[in-house]
Amino acid sequence: MIRIQDVLDKVERYQKPEDVELVRKAYVYAAAAHAGQVRLSGEPYLSHPLAVADTLADMRLDGATVAAGLLHDTVEDTKATIEEIDESFGEDVADIVDGVTKISLLAFDSKEAQQAENIRKMLLAMNEDMRVLFVKLADRLHNMRTLEFMKPEKQRRIARETMDIYAPLSNRLGLHRIKLALEDLSFRYTSPDAYDHVAEWIERHKADDAEYIDTVISSLQETLDKNGINSRVKGRIKHIYSIYRKMTSLNISLDEMHDIIAFRAIVDDLKDCYAALGLVHATWKPVPGRFKDYISMPKRNMYQSLHTTVIGPKGERMEVQIRTEEMDRLAEHGLASHWLYKEGGRVRAKDVRQFTWLREMLDWTKMESDSREFLRSLRFDLFKDEIYVFTPRGAVKELPENATPVDFAYQIHTEVGDRCAGSKINGKLMPLSSILKSGDTVEIITAPNRRPSRDWLKFVKTAKARTRVQYFIRTEERERSISLGREMLEKQGRRAGVNIQKHVKDGSLLLVAQELKFAGVEELMSAVGYARITPRKILGFLLPKPAEEAAPVPEAEQTPASRTPASKPATADSVVVKGVDDILIRFANCCNPVPGDPIIGYTSRGRGVTVHTADCPTINQMEPERLLPVHWEGSQEDIPFPARIHILCRNTRGMLARIAATLDAGGVNIDSGSIRSHVDGRTEMELLIEVSNLVQLIFVQDKLRKIDKVLEVSRMVVPGVSEAAGRFHAGR
Repeated sequence: MIRIQDVLDKVERYQKPEDVELVRKAYVYAAAAHAGQVRLSGEPYLSHPLAVADTLADMRLDGATVAAGLLHDTVEDTKATIEEIDESFGEDVADIVDGVTKISLLAFDSKEAQQAENIRKMLLAMNEDMRVLFVKLADRLHNMRTLEFMKPEKQRRIARETMDIYAPLSNRLGLHRIKLALEDLSFRYTSPDAYDHVAEWIERHKADDAEYIDTVISSLQETLDKNGINSRVKGRIKHIYSIYRKMTSLNISLDEMHDIIAFRAIVDDLKDCYAALGLVHATWKPVPGRFKDYISMPKRNMYQSLHTTVIGPKGERMEVQIRTEEMDRLAEHGLASHWLYKEGGRVRAKDVRQFTWLREMLDWTKMESDSREFLRSLRFDLFKDEIYVFTPRGAVKELPENATPVDFAYQIHTEVGDRCAGSKINGKLMPLSSILKSGDTVEIITAPNRRPSRDWLKFVKTAKARTRVQYFIRTEERERSISLGREMLEKQGRRAGVNIQKHVKDGSLLLVAQELKFAGVEELMSAVGYARITPRKILGFLLPKPAEEAAPVPEAEQTPASRTPASKPATADSVVVKGVDDILIRFANCCNPVPGDPIIGYTSRGRGVTVHTADCPTINQMEPERLLPVHWEGSQEDIPFPARIHILCRNTRGMLARIAATLDAGGVNIDSGSIRSHVDGRTEMELLIEVSNLVQLIFVQDKLRKIDKVLEVSRMVVPGVSEAAGRFHAGR
């Protein structure tokens, strides 16, 4: 457990005595507030805020930030209040703690909605003070380091969120060490078998790699010294997740991997960087197309370095990075920590030009009210590497890799994107779906009558473009659905002898809308147009009830059927759609939801509701306004549900029989499957199995992982597979 004196010693090296005293005071307050609390590991709870403060001190952040790290959980987990923090430690510390505190007192429809609002609040707080994110990242780093004490399901959820949101945010801020640590820790829990496979391979080759690293360091250091370049040379094996990502992107085995060792030459000044590059290329043959100059063209997080890949000793590819001491410090600890500890105090993202990406992110998050779509757009925007393209006047625009002219147009201005009709790339007319490359010059052709197209969603790569196109489509679709819903309701009303326009004018239709939990008549009409509610149900409120229906039935005379609420589903094995009665339910074959999965519904005109798992990738291509909250209801224990699993194993005798026997022992039937063998001695199996619920699925997956020579077991999703036929109707 880290001691407070360790933290104070670090802060004392770069901060004033009053800052050290502020940190000491925060420790005393946190120790009293968390007294008697313990973590799942059994350690005193205070060990967590101390670890967070220690990470912040390593980043050389100011006293207020380190103090906030010690206090960040007091408001959420103890009786302390923001007002008390403000009074005792000042406005800066209180605002940071408030920005980090989760929105735990509000009610949300789902875990995803809560997660989205927590992150949205954090982004807004970041805009006012960037230190909020530094504390949150330090908090997440220690939580990931102690994740082993949580339940497996929670481990996977937190690790996935970390990989999707916090690791990319660390990268955006230039916090390279934290980014790599979060990626490796997340990978360990999201893909434990693959993680162990790579880690074991690295361990087996550790001795040989260490010898190779020493050889290259000595050779490069000697070359630079002989040519009068003062330098420090370092070498390391790349991180586990970095190696895995490269292996999968190239579709090769670990034994076929090259370029997994990186070397870094740190020199005194800028001219020495390019001089050292020339010496590296003179010593070892450079690999064509593998040189990147991030000094003349820094990354979005202001990272600067020269990167080149060369054929080193023994014919092995190796990466060499060349940078100055200042560049290296910023690469390791982040640009933000540099100007924060140097200038001190609150720093708003809107005042720093390097954080235009955050301001853009906040702009489109304000347009997106749907929590799921907000999270999808955020992940979409954070994960991409950058390319640099030019306007016809020579201005540089930074875009994510594989960006298109439509992304470029929205980067110029929203109006340019909305009216984008064509593009010229390097002077040639090219389709709007063309992939841009670094160095391209792009000219956008606009037309006054042009509007965003739904087809653009198939190829745009920036959240800004995606959100704007979806916003336009939603607006257009809403108008269309209102018109269609009104037409359907009036047509059904004429058949039943009900004048819908009359009920609109006298306000009775508004009362029906409110009874059905809609904000107004237009929302009610839109729901009819989207098939979320039937005209017949609305007319049921407007038609006079027959006398025999109006008279109350004595409870003793009610039959079991008459006592069943109308909102209950007709069968026990059902999914309930919130706010909708008597609608056809279909299960998606792409993700095969099983009871226990978090699920979501997608409504189609005339086809009812298709149920997907909440994290199904197919949902990213759907219209957010057609998504409906749904949940499992009743018992489905006797009903088999299909689920796809992927198994990676060694191609040994009897392996298929052992897998089949394990599934049979777990009460699982194999419906169908396919087997592929690879030249490296591995075999892939894709099986469609039948399970009763998520618990049984997880149970058999765990059993399969314990089979000797089984390397990886995971659940499969197959985007684009057609939907299953409807099986039953659901209630509200």
